[in-house]
Amino acid sequence: MRLAWQLARRFRQAKQKNRYISFISFSSTFGIGLGCFVLITLLSVMNGFERELTQRILTVIPHGELYSTSSEGIDNWPSIINQLQQNEQLESVEPYTKITGMLQHKGALKPVELTGLAVSSVDYSHWQQQITSDDWHRFRQSHDSVLLGQGLIEKFGLKIGDNIAVLVPVTTENMAFKAPELVKLTLAGSLTIGGELDNYLGLMHLSKASKAAAIKSGAQGLRFRLHDPYQAKTIMREIGYNFSQAVYMSDWTRTQGYLYNDIKLVRTMVYIVLTLVIAVACFNIVSTLVMSVREKRAAIAILKTMGAHDGLIRQAFILQGLMNGIIGIAVGTLLAVIIAPNLAAIVKAIEALFNTEILSGDIYFINFLPSHLQFTDVVLTVGVALFLVVLSTLYPARKAVKVAPASALNG
Repeated sequence: MRLAWQLARRFRQAKQKNRYISFISFSSTFGIGLGCFVLITLLSVMNGFERELTQRILTVIPHGELYSTSSEGIDNWPSIINQLQQNEQLESVEPYTKITGMLQHKGALKPVELTGLAVSSVDYSHWQQQITSDDWHRFRQSHDSVLLGQGLIEKFGLKIGDNIAVLVPVTTENMAFKAPELVKLTLAGSLTIGGELDNYLGLMHLSKASKAAAIKSGAQGLRFRLHDPYQAKTIMREIGYNFSQAVYMSDWTRTQGYLYNDIKLVRTMVYIVLTLVIAVACFNIVSTLVMSVREKRAAIAILKTMGAHDGLIRQAFILQGLMNGIIGIAVGTLLAVIIAPNLAAIVKAIEALFNTEILSGDIYFINFLPSHLQFTDVVLTVGVALFLVVLSTLYPARKAVKVAPASALNG
């Protein structure tokens, strides 16, 4: 093995004297390094979007919901919550009532969806990123208070303490509409989620919402937070089918699942495309080694006449190809490991320099480029790249072994 390594180094040094072969060798190393760098970086960005989805959207949007099919609401919901909390798959269960209506202020109207929560029992730690502590404190003090999405507040030009009204549609048993009920509320603060959700969501107190929606039991449904939100569909159906009364079942994949599916789709496409980029770069290793074999036919023939076996020749050319691949993989991976964790700060500096905005908070649920480097992505990328590099050296090494000493020396 030591002799094969020395031969590989000699062949590589001699190869560098040929400018054409040297250029192809450099392009293969550069291509493999660039592919590894971009692949690890983009996978980190996809991981960042997935993390932000979990920490932001799934904080406000419940992982699962069960809500009554009638205006009666959930019967005896306090005892049901106590029973459900014994389920180890559930992190928390909360009663809620949701009302949809038109927000009215100074003659302007906007659609709004307000969720009534039992504020006294809500864990504020789940809302720290969306609601400031001052706003939360004001919200808790009065049952007539409301928190509105930042987009709604900006569109209406509202300030803390302003009085607003919500027109809630009222239906009768024969599904005929009556005059809408007017619910008067006081703005206690803002709810900042990001993206389109800021333009129509809000929070209010459960008792106020249940009264406005004429929910007799005091809670229209139950909100579930799971330890593993990606199992929401299965868990919610299991709970819903065994529930004591007729309820509708829902989970976050029905309302916000498109975000998660888009992230997964882009992640898969990125991995396929950039793996092909690395594979194309590895073809240059094949070209480099094939030309090196042709150039070194005489040297191979001399080695064979001196007693070098086929395994030694094969190892020498495989190691020669591995040198180019490993250098590219090492450099690309090192740059990715350095840059990926700091990508958000780098992009922010570029935005400040060119006075532009890559991700708009009005459109996307975040206004920055997230990044979360995972060790498994690094290992998988390096492993796939090494496999492709080794695969690309097998054919040229086989050609080198087949060189006939007599014909090579006579030629």
